[in-house]
Amino acid sequence: MSSLWQTYQNSVTRYPELGFSIDTSRMDMPADYSKKLEKEISRAFDGIKKIEAGEIMNPDEGRMVGHYWLRNADLAPNDELKKQITEPLAELKDFAKKVHRGEIANTKGGRFENLLIIGIGGSALGPQFIYEALGAESPLKTYFFDNTDPAGMDATLTDIITKTQGGLSKTLSVVVSKSGGTPETRNGMLEAQAAYEATGLEFGQHAAAITGEGSKLFNYAKENNFLTIFPMEDWVGGRTSVMSTVGLVPAALQGIDIDAFLEGAAAMDALTRVDNVDDNAAMQLALAWHHAGNGKGEKDMVVLPYKDSLVLFSKYLQQLVMESLGKEKDLDGNTVHQGIAVYGNKGSTDQHAYVQQLRDGVPNFFATFIEVRKGREGDSVEVDPNTTSADYLQGFLRGTRSALYESGRKSITLSIEEVNARTIGALIALFERAVSHYALLVNINAYHQPGVEAGKAAAGIFLDLLQKVKGALGDNEQTADQIASWIEADAEDVYHCLTHLASNGVAVVSAGHSPAEDSFKKA
Repeated sequence: MSSLWQTYQNSVTRYPELGFSIDTSRMDMPADYSKKLEKEISRAFDGIKKIEAGEIMNPDEGRMVGHYWLRNADLAPNDELKKQITEPLAELKDFAKKVHRGEIANTKGGRFENLLIIGIGGSALGPQFIYEALGAESPLKTYFFDNTDPAGMDATLTDIITKTQGGLSKTLSVVVSKSGGTPETRNGMLEAQAAYEATGLEFGQHAAAITGEGSKLFNYAKENNFLTIFPMEDWVGGRTSVMSTVGLVPAALQGIDIDAFLEGAAAMDALTRVDNVDDNAAMQLALAWHHAGNGKGEKDMVVLPYKDSLVLFSKYLQQLVMESLGKEKDLDGNTVHQGIAVYGNKGSTDQHAYVQQLRDGVPNFFATFIEVRKGREGDSVEVDPNTTSADYLQGFLRGTRSALYESGRKSITLSIEEVNARTIGALIALFERAVSHYALLVNINAYHQPGVEAGKAAAGIFLDLLQKVKGALGDNEQTADQIASWIEADAEDVYHCLTHLASNGVAVVSAGHSPAEDSFKKA
């Protein structure tokens, strides 16, 4: 018996009831690795129990972390929290049925045929991933505003107006923002509203909101007679919100089996709730990350799903992992600069993209292969004698895994039987729990995002400066230094404001030999 075959048998954990397995045999973890981390593993197992029990596990924001309750409301620590899960679930299912039956319809009396989701970060990325993975037969063609890029929004609106029957009149918009003050989402909503109104339509009669009670969006939706408002609780973070109203409202509207989605996640939660490392796939995943990066995130994670419908999985995991684990301080206030960089696309596309570097370039990563065993529904043609396209896909996965390992590159392989609502729910739950475990292993807060908030604050400072620069523009040409001196600001920041204004028709620029010699006046 070959040593790799024996290692594989010692390193694979299978959950037959989910059609799932995890194989860490190509990570070369020492057999006693978990014993060396007994204290940390005990802290992690204890910590996730505290999370599920409703203890404050996001100390910086004083919040509970409740996304595990979303797929099993009985875990919620009190009846009020349980109702916050079960009642919206029943309401969103009813709303989706009425939309599908045409009982909730557009103002011209026709059934909604399109869906426009307006959000940012987890409020858009989760629904995007689910739609790409499971929405092939959706009764509503779905579009997204997931940025504040005006050209991108124009392109999406053009597609809706010119490429769908009924255009905006048959498009239901769902606006997603916990606070209602997120600028990208607010901007997208106002852009959408202007587009509806330009065609003589009342935005509120084509819109629903998902937001916190009493938020800016909540009040706006009330004032503008939105069709309905679904709640978004503060104990659910954006990057773990796909099983809340944030993900379930779009999924139900798209005809996705949300009960199976939640059940798959609940099943994975149950299987990975055990305190035995050998039987806990989420802990094994977290330990593999820990070993690969020496507990310090020294290796990147390349996610390679071998199925077209999972193309957005790496992008989804990018936010889940990097926003959760990328932290400067640990829970004791020590500077640790933790994190795991995540990137990826899909197999076998990457055979012709960056696999060359993965095998022969800088060994600064480990790979995570996502195998889908079932190739397609129905019969397959033979592309070579006795060989199908699915055979080739499996060959590329196994070949790439072997080629990387032969070159000293480590990998994890996660396998599911097929892509469906239940298996996608299970995969998401697996990574959510692995993130929780890893964070507890290295003693960081996985549930805040001070870096994101710092970026938002810096953007706000720039926007305030932009208004001052606009006010300082006159009919006579001025340099950035002159305006900066006048408004008491940094010259480079002022220069970037001026070039932005000039590019967007607010200012006129006369180019000099250097940025300092460029001069600007009001357009």
